[in-house]
Amino acid sequence: MTSDVTIIGAGLGGLALARVLHLHGIPAAVYEAEPSPASRAQGGMLDIHDYNGQIALEAAGLTDEFRALILEGRQAMRVLDPDGTVLFDKADDGTGGRPEVQRGELRQMLLDSLPAGTVRWGHKVIGARSLGDGRHEVTFADGSTVVTGLLVGADGAWSKVRPLLSSVTPEYTGRSVVDTYLFDAGVRHPAAAKAVGGGSMIAVTPDREIFAHREKGDTLHAYVGLRRPRDWFDTIDFTDSAAATARIAQEFDGWAPELTALITEADTAPVLRPLYALPTGHRWDRVPGVTLLGDAAHLAAPNGEGANLAMLDGAELGKALAAHPGDVEAALSVYERELFPRSAEAADFATAEAHAADSGNAAPHELVAAFTRHEPPRAR
Repeated sequence: MTSDVTIIGAGLGGLALARVLHLHGIPAAVYEAEPSPASRAQGGMLDIHDYNGQIALEAAGLTDEFRALILEGRQAMRVLDPDGTVLFDKADDGTGGRPEVQRGELRQMLLDSLPAGTVRWGHKVIGARSLGDGRHEVTFADGSTVVTGLLVGADGAWSKVRPLLSSVTPEYTGRSVVDTYLFDAGVRHPAAAKAVGGGSMIAVTPDREIFAHREKGDTLHAYVGLRRPRDWFDTIDFTDSAAATARIAQEFDGWAPELTALITEADTAPVLRPLYALPTGHRWDRVPGVTLLGDAAHLAAPNGEGANLAMLDGAELGKALAAHPGDVEAALSVYERELFPRSAEAADFATAEAHAADSGNAAPHELVAAFTRHEPPRAR
C-alpha cells in the first residue's frame, strides 16, 4: 500500500496536521495503535494558550468549535502552603488567554473535523525503514506495511519514527506523578473541593507537590508529584490500591488534611506516571521524507506546553506543506527551522521552573511571585 502523507499517531498534534492538510486539499492517512477513539481515557484538563494552541486551532478552522468546549471559570488558580494556608487566589478573569478544556473532548473535536476513514485504528507500529529517495516503509504489528513519500512521527515519547532521525531516547527526569480522581467532590469530599477552589490548585515543596484541577461533573483530578529515583517507585505495589495509596500519602505526612485527602480519599486506584524527557534543544539533521512533531520531537517534563506545542507543530507543518506544493523538502526545512527554537524555548522555561520549585522552603512563594508578575507557571 502506498500513501503520499503518512502520520503516525492520532494524538492532538497528528490530528491538527491532518486537519490543516485537509483544509488545503492534501489527503493524509493517520495510523493509530489504539483500536478505537474510545478505547482509553484521554487524560484530564488542558489549558489552551492564545500564543500557541489557539493559533493552531485557528489555522485548523476550529476556533468556534473549540470555544464551545471551554469550561467557564476553570482559569481560576490558587497556591496553597502545605499547611493549607492560601497564599494566592485569583479568579478566572474571563479573558480567554488560557481557557481549560477536557483533553478527550478536544481530541474528539479534531477527529470529527476529518473525513471518514482518515484515521486507521488498530495499527500499532513496530518499525520504520528508509527505502531511499525520501520514501519510507512502516511495518505494523499485524504484519501489514505502508510505503509513503512523507512520514511524520506524531507518536509520542517512545516514537518508532524518531530512530530514522535521531539516536536519542527519553531519560527519566527524577520525578513521577500519581494520578487520583475524586468524584462528586462538593458532596463527598467537601474539604478537598474547598481547597482546590473553582479551577486549579498547586501546593508544592522542593521534593513534592500536589496539583489539582476541577474537571467536569464536580470531579477533582489530582497529580501527586514526588522527586524520587525510578526504582523507589518500583518498591510500591500499585496493584494493591490501598497499600500504594497509604505509601504515597506517607510522603505528605504533616500536610493539611484537605490536601492529603486528594490522595487518601481517591475514588480510583492510584496510577503511576514516571516522567521522561528528551534533552533540551533536541534536534536532527534534515533527512529526506521524514520529520517529527510533538513529544516525538521535543518531549519535556510536564509544563503545560506539551499539547499546545504539538498542535502548533502540526498546524505549522501543514501550512508549510501547503505553501510548497510538490516540494516536500523545502516544506520540511521551513518547518524544522522554526520547530527547533520553539521547542527549546519551552524546554528552557520548564527547566527554570523546576529549579524554582527546588529552591528550598521558598517554593510556594516562588510560584506566588510568578503569578503576581502575571507570569503564571505552567501547569505541571
